[in-house]
Amino acid sequence: MLSSKSLLNLVRTSRSRMSSSFSPKPAERTADHAASIWVEFTTLAAETKAVNLGQGFPDSPAPKFVTDLLENISKQPELTAAHQYTRGYGHPMLVDILAKMYSYFYNVQVDPMNEVLVTVGAYLSLYYAFLGWVNKGDEVLIIEPAYDCYYPQVKFAGGVPVPIVMNLAEGATSASQFTIDFDDMEKKINKKTKMLVINNPHNPTGKLFTRQELEKLAEIAKKHNLIVIADEVYEFHVWHKNDMVRFASLPGMYERTISIGSAGKAFSVTGWKLGWAVGPKQLLEPLKAIHQNCVFTCSTPTQMAIAQAFQLDWPKFLNDPKNSYLATGLSDELRDKRDKLARMLEEGNFRPIIPDAGYFMLADYSHLKEGLKLVTEQDPDDFVFSRWLCREKKLAVIPPSAFYSSREQKEKNCNMVRLCYFKKNDTLDAAEVILKKLGKE
Repeated sequence: MLSSKSLLNLVRTSRSRMSSSFSPKPAERTADHAASIWVEFTTLAAETKAVNLGQGFPDSPAPKFVTDLLENISKQPELTAAHQYTRGYGHPMLVDILAKMYSYFYNVQVDPMNEVLVTVGAYLSLYYAFLGWVNKGDEVLIIEPAYDCYYPQVKFAGGVPVPIVMNLAEGATSASQFTIDFDDMEKKINKKTKMLVINNPHNPTGKLFTRQELEKLAEIAKKHNLIVIADEVYEFHVWHKNDMVRFASLPGMYERTISIGSAGKAFSVTGWKLGWAVGPKQLLEPLKAIHQNCVFTCSTPTQMAIAQAFQLDWPKFLNDPKNSYLATGLSDELRDKRDKLARMLEEGNFRPIIPDAGYFMLADYSHLKEGLKLVTEQDPDDFVFSRWLCREKKLAVIPPSAFYSSREQKEKNCNMVRLCYFKKNDTLDAAEVILKKLGKE
């Protein structure tokens, strides 16, 4: 007869064998998706306790007028409707103010009940758009360098991403010098091409597309009958509010465009994870079909707080821009930080590529390459440099070759790093000390 100890060991051994023999295969659509760049470099920054200018979020306090609104809602438990499920496609308060704003921006009448969808962050609006409109084998034009979620999301939907690589002049100092070869773009369009993704203002370059560039893209979209995804989450991160040309505002473009925005970006509260898609009813219907069977609805109190924030700021945006967070408060803060980071980078022997908008800056580190003699790895040089900078100098950045899809383009574009300058002064000051030392080595 087995002792209780022997019996316990037998059970443990049996369980171990059962678990080791269980090896199910995941769905094929997930098989070739590796961990994103953010996993490696966020982890590395935390492990090394580096000054983090890599990840794109502000580390300063959120705007108090926005957090006060949420606090006020949270202090009223008797407001039952504020703490329970709300309308699935977006809280009536929020879709109403968004419709008013985008009716103004696009010069069309946006229907709040049918032409606005609130989602868990802009990320989900993007995913819904691809999943709702891309069939297996459909091709999607993506302007590179491109934010790294576009490619896997298109592939998850069964689509084929087609890169349109922007050119950058040698020795460039401005993000405006990133340009599209429109002739090359048209050569890549065929019967399978269904969609064009435009990110404006652009991440990671900081480019703000001109009206002329957008009109050319609109001409191509119309000529080839393309759906356009206008990822405009940085729409309020422009130096002058009238600099931003929203794609759906161009003649004939509202009817073929799904525009995507972000509360996290607009009010510097990225952790609230609220975004939206705006477009004609027929374009949003597939997105809504997925949404109602996915998350169903978004957080009620945060939707209410964001709605109230827009309600407070929108009249100022129109009539009193000097006192509007969205018109001048945000951009004034960003511009000062942009200029500070550019000076810091020059002191560190980098060549900054000054952004037109947003809160990212690219910087060329070629001047540092020869002196450092870094060990070559399989990864592109900017990965090697970024790891070295984080481990040895305690400054975290992002290698922008990660935003290109082909090995050839990764190798061609591996002499820069991407930095986020929307950081508190203490963070930027700490980075400045590191860069000054680096510049003297």
